Amino acid sequence: MTDAASPWLIVGLGNPGPEYAGNRHNVGFMVADLLAERMGGRFKAHKARAQVVEGRIGPRGPSNRRVVVAKPSSFMNLSGGPTTALRDFFKVPVANIVAVHDELDIDYGTLRLKLGGGDNGHNGLKSITKSMGAEYHRVRFGIGRPPGRMPVADFVLKDFSSAERKELAYFVDRAADAVEALVLEGLERAQSTYNT
Repeated sequence: MTDAASPWLIVGLGNPGPEYAGNRHNVGFMVADLLAERMGGRFKAHKARAQVVEGRIGPRGPSNRRVVVAKPSSFMNLSGGPTTALRDFFKVPVANIVAVHDELDIDYGTLRLKLGGGDNGHNGLKSITKSMGAEYHRVRFGIGRPPGRMPVADFVLKDFSSAERKELAYFVDRAADAVEALVLEGLERAQSTYNT
């Protein structure tokens, strides 16, 4: 069980820069942006090489939680350094860290929440796990597999298709809801609601 007094660290994974903003690989940043907007905060540069918003989620009173929402300023494959630096700076237990990331092996828009596990070839997760072990939470946002023989690297660095963009705001909203449920209600209850 997590310590109610300890903050949570929500790390949206992506690549910095406007040329990557709409990429499938940047859906973690999209969810982080929405969480920051819901908290009424603005991202500020942090010495841990990340953009950070601090705030609270949940209803007013003792049941809400202090959270730090972060977008590493490094490229995806170097996400571990900023995540570990933020963990140390804000004194966040590893059990209170959530990585939000794109996932090839589940259908577009499908969510899966879990604690620990492998990186499934995801360079952002690989970097975080190498830096601090695998026992952090993941909110996996399905992007599906590339069509035909398109290389995975090309697929994840392409923007969502026009058909996908029609539903993207809904799915990002649902992913942000899932992150909030995980923080406020715990993994099992969040899984029962959002693991489809």
